[in-house]
Amino acid sequence: MERIDFHRGDESETRPFETEVEMATAVCTHVAEHLKNVKPKTKGCEECLKTGDSWVHLRMCLECGHVGCCDSSKNRHARAHFHSTQHPLIQSAERGEDWRWCYIDEVYL
Repeated sequence: MERIDFHRGDESETRPFETEVEMATAVCTHVAEHLKNVKPKTKGCEECLKTGDSWVHLRMCLECGHVGCCDSSKNRHARAHFHSTQHPLIQSAERGEDWRWCYIDEVYL
């Protein structure tokens, strides 16, 4: 493990650098195979709409356009969709949010 020395005035401190490098260099290996140009199939969580249930936030599958509820929702349909289909890439379907996630590599895209 590489260490970096930080100097503050007369004090010197050595900290591990490995964790910061891993976080900065983490990449998703699934984009080429799974990222498609899709549109959301519904305006809400597909399963919750069918059962009349509610959700907290929405996530869209970037392979097929399935819209499911987030992990903070009681049903966690977006994650269930990943487990049943092996479609690993999602993006937030919330206004003002612009992020994507890979369930397998557990990294933001």
